[in-house]
Amino acid sequence: MAEEESHYGKHGEPRKYDPTFKGPIHNRGCTDIVCCILFIVAILGYFAVGILAWSQGDPRKVIYPTDSRGQFCGQAGTPLENKRKLFYFNIMKCANPMVLLEFQCPTTQLCVEKCPKRFMTLLKAHAISKDWDYYKDFCKEGATKSMPVQQILKEGLCPAMLLPSKSFTRRCFPALSRRGQEVLVGNETEFDDGTGRRPAKDLIDGVKNASVVIEARQVAMKIFEDYTQSWYWILIALVLAMGISLIFIVLMRFLAGIMVWVMIVLVILVIGYGIFHCYMEYASLKDEPGSDITLQELGLQMDVSIYLQIRQTWLAFMIILAILEVIILLLLIFLRKRILIAIALIKEASRAIAHIMSSLFYPLVTFLLLAIVIAYWAVTAVFLSTSNEPIYKVFNETDCEFSRETCNPANFSTSEMKAKCPDSECLFAFYGGETVYHKYLIGLQFYNVFLFFWCANFVTALGQMTLAGAFASYYWAFVKPDDMPTCPIFASLGRSLRYHTGSLAFGSLILSIIQVIRVLLEYLDHKLKGAQNKCTKFLLCCLKCCFWCLEKFVKFINRNAYIMVAIYGKNFCTSAKDAFFLLMRNIVRVTVLDKVTDFLLFLGKLLIVGLVGVFSFFFFSGRVKAFEDTAPTLNYYWVPILTVVVGSYLIAHGFFSVYAMCVDTLFLCFLEDLERNDGSAERPYLMPDNLLKVLKKKNKTESE
Repeated sequence: MAEEESHYGKHGEPRKYDPTFKGPIHNRGCTDIVCCILFIVAILGYFAVGILAWSQGDPRKVIYPTDSRGQFCGQAGTPLENKRKLFYFNIMKCANPMVLLEFQCPTTQLCVEKCPKRFMTLLKAHAISKDWDYYKDFCKEGATKSMPVQQILKEGLCPAMLLPSKSFTRRCFPALSRRGQEVLVGNETEFDDGTGRRPAKDLIDGVKNASVVIEARQVAMKIFEDYTQSWYWILIALVLAMGISLIFIVLMRFLAGIMVWVMIVLVILVIGYGIFHCYMEYASLKDEPGSDITLQELGLQMDVSIYLQIRQTWLAFMIILAILEVIILLLLIFLRKRILIAIALIKEASRAIAHIMSSLFYPLVTFLLLAIVIAYWAVTAVFLSTSNEPIYKVFNETDCEFSRETCNPANFSTSEMKAKCPDSECLFAFYGGETVYHKYLIGLQFYNVFLFFWCANFVTALGQMTLAGAFASYYWAFVKPDDMPTCPIFASLGRSLRYHTGSLAFGSLILSIIQVIRVLLEYLDHKLKGAQNKCTKFLLCCLKCCFWCLEKFVKFINRNAYIMVAIYGKNFCTSAKDAFFLLMRNIVRVTVLDKVTDFLLFLGKLLIVGLVGVFSFFFFSGRVKAFEDTAPTLNYYWVPILTVVVGSYLIAHGFFSVYAMCVDTLFLCFLEDLERNDGSAERPYLMPDNLLKVLKKKNKTESE
């Protein structure tokens, strides 16, 4: 035990006994003032960026379709009032991932009254007057039948072909259908060009190259329909997960030891049932035709339910669950002694939470603040992305001194430019701007992303420090709960905001810088995917791995630093150093005991997710006859199941995060207790009797 507790030479001196220490220091001063001022200035700048973006941006460019001239389709009081649909000249160019960032598809876009219903090429339409009357509705003004086809295509007045399309969010997308494993656009009669011949093969192949992107949109529509049909039941399942989490935590207050062992057994049984169910599905598909196809042969399919008809899918699930089961059993066997200490810590955490019941609802405050931060970032990003203006340039066929200069189409016909260059035109060039605001728009977007990370990490850090201060006041109270503050959560929150805003901003700033660097590395990786330089790929992979590890390490240091700031009121760097040295002096306990506790809490989350997930599976999949009439009819039953599983995990994580923070705080206080006190009558241990018993220590009376 002596080796386990002392690495004092290398990692600082242990804390000395202080008879005046009664828990979190009340007489404290402001810490990290410079960083506090920097954070306040950054927040004010963030508000300024938001106001500037809201004054310049126009989110209607995202919500409503706009043509290539920046005009809104169907806008009342304009020539486009009856043209409510947006038609793309070349829909395949919209498959570029950059469209998601720029909100602009790099092809000519035109407002039309209705989407095309027939397949037709420009060459065929130009030859037949009746077809031309139909085709010209999808051309720009100025396109006439007297013009050669080559000139029309050169000037970009008409698309090369029309595809049968359907309207979705007032935009025309090719209508897809299936014949076996083949993707069709429209149907066979729609592809008939009137001569009995099929269109050119390369034309059809070009359309099918974009079929994955277009089909993904249809899958998204089906998923949206599933949500509209099942949202009520999803909410009920999430409320059920919240109820189970709350009941679980309340039961742990009275039956912590029994609940932990019950939780361990139930997790093993739930995973065991998962293995059994996967085996039964695997065996039932034995004689089914086509079930022996491998996942590699099947490839990527948009309909995920197809994979559930393959034996190899259930075999993979069974192997994964079996490996997880074996790992859990081995950990329980080799760490059974440490589990007893972990259970004692969890029991004490249960008592602490029972005395501070308001701590269970504090994650709702964190969630609300994070929702505000995310909403502000998203709205500002949309306004910044839509603050570009349509730029018009002078285009001409002969030499002109004003060529490619900015122009105004409203008064161009009477301008000096038109007088000196009679054959010139003022045409839409691109979305952008030439003001100082538009030149630094990318910088404002980066600032928006960086402040999003900083504010989100600040909110998380505030929650950690608030809970740490409240639970530390419980541990160091000599008589519980008489020596505790009246409202520990509010008292700790007040101290954190009044004295330690700078420390919170400092820790979250360091973490935000690392996260932004990781985002930039991911962006570089996306840009260099086509590169063949293996050395560059290896270097980028190493950097991504290193910064991932660095982020995890900084999160660990920050969490323990905030606990020390909450207790002693020192600045961030000093608290981080003290916490790190304290943990290093007790490295064996940290690596084993603390992680075993985290593992037990993870099993609790896994149990709640497993119970709600299994119930959702039987309900939405219709496997139980009692639910057949009640369950909604869905395109993909895995959509609500996956939503419930993810939502249940987040809810369970919210409740258990309070437990985790309580355990971490009590663990650091427990280590400090061992260093400050020796169990004598003058320096008694403040840890509970069950921990003293497990550690084979005791407090001596005066007679002893």
